[in-house]
Amino acid sequence: MGLELFFRAFLFLFLFLFSHKTEAEEDLISFNNATHFSARKLAGNCNVFHGKWVYDSSYPLYSSSSCPFIDPEFNCQKYGRPDNSYLKYRWQPFSCALPRFNGLNFLEKWRGKKIMFVGDSLSLNQFESFSCMIHAWVPSSKTSYIKREGLASVTFEDYGVKILLFRTPFLVDLVEENGRRVLKLDSIKNGNGWKGMDMLIFNTWHWWTHTGRTQPWDYMQEGNKLYKDMNRIIAYYKGMTTWGRWVNLNVDASKTKLFFLGISPTHYEGRDWDEPAKSCSGETQPFFGQKYPAGTPMAWVVVNKVLSRIQKPISFLDVTTLSQYRKDAHPSAYSGDHSGTDCSHWCLPGLPDTWNELLYAELFG
Repeated sequence: MGLELFFRAFLFLFLFLFSHKTEAEEDLISFNNATHFSARKLAGNCNVFHGKWVYDSSYPLYSSSSCPFIDPEFNCQKYGRPDNSYLKYRWQPFSCALPRFNGLNFLEKWRGKKIMFVGDSLSLNQFESFSCMIHAWVPSSKTSYIKREGLASVTFEDYGVKILLFRTPFLVDLVEENGRRVLKLDSIKNGNGWKGMDMLIFNTWHWWTHTGRTQPWDYMQEGNKLYKDMNRIIAYYKGMTTWGRWVNLNVDASKTKLFFLGISPTHYEGRDWDEPAKSCSGETQPFFGQKYPAGTPMAWVVVNKVLSRIQKPISFLDVTTLSQYRKDAHPSAYSGDHSGTDCSHWCLPGLPDTWNELLYAELFG
C-alpha cells in the first residue's frame, strides 16, 4: 500500500507540473534523473545507507550528563525516560563497516576550520550531537559556547575549530512586510551568513508541512505574485531550487565541503509501520522489518532532483530510511521543553549521532 500511495502521489505531482510548467518545475518531471543522482553518489565501495540496526553495548558515544551542549528538549534521560536500550543501537551497513568516530582525529584534521549546520531544529539536533561527540574525546579541552537567537557556536579553543548553527527553517527567506509574514520562495538573502565556511551541512523540510496555527507564514511569494497557499511539495521544490542556485553561484568548492541531510521522518502515525493504534510514545525498539511500510516520502524525490542539478561536489546524507526504522528514538513525553508528545525530534545521545557518524565516514572514509 505504501508503494501504491507513493506512485499515486508522484502521478499527481507529474500531472500538476505538466500543466503548470515554469523553468524550475519542468526539471522535477525527470524523475529518473533524481534516482540516478542517488545511485551515482553511492557508487563507491559500499552503500553506507543500506544496512540494519544492531545492538552494541559499547554505545552511546557520550553521556547526556557530561555534555554541556544538549538542550532540554533533547535530553530524554534527564527528563525521566525510564528505558535506555534506544541508546545502544549502532547502524551497520550490509557491505562494510563504518569507521569509528574519532573526535580527536577530526579536531586535528580540521584545525582552524569553521563548520556550519544550516536549517531547522533538526539541524540543531545534529549540531548538538556533533558537538557532544567531539567533546567526549577532549573533555578537558577549553571550549566556548555562545547561543543567540538564530545562531549558536561551540569553539574548541585549543584547536581553533568552530562549529556553528544557523537557524533558518526554510533556507529561503521568511520576512515580515506590511504586517504580513511572507515566505519568499525565490529569495535567499540569509545566504550571506553562510559564506566563508569550510564545511556546510544543510537541511530543510520539517516546517514546510505545517498548517493552521503552527504555520509561520501568512503568504508565499514568487516574483511579484502572492499565494495564500500552494501544494507543499511544489513549494518545497521551488524553495530548494532557489537554494540550489545559491550554492551554484556562491560556494567555492575548493574551499568549502558541502553536505545535505536527507528527510528526517516523524513517527506520530503508527500506520506508517503497520501499527495504527500507536505513535512513538512508549516505543522502545526499532522497526526491524525488511521494508518500512510507509515507503519513500515525496520530499526525498525533491531533494534528489535538486541535488542532481547542483554543479558543485555535494554529499547527500541519505538518512531517511535508517531514521524511519527508529520509532523508538524520539523524546516523546521525556522532554524539558515540550508539552505533549514529540515524535519529530530525537533524543541525545541518539539517532543524530549516527547521522554524524555517516558524515565522519564521508570525510574520512
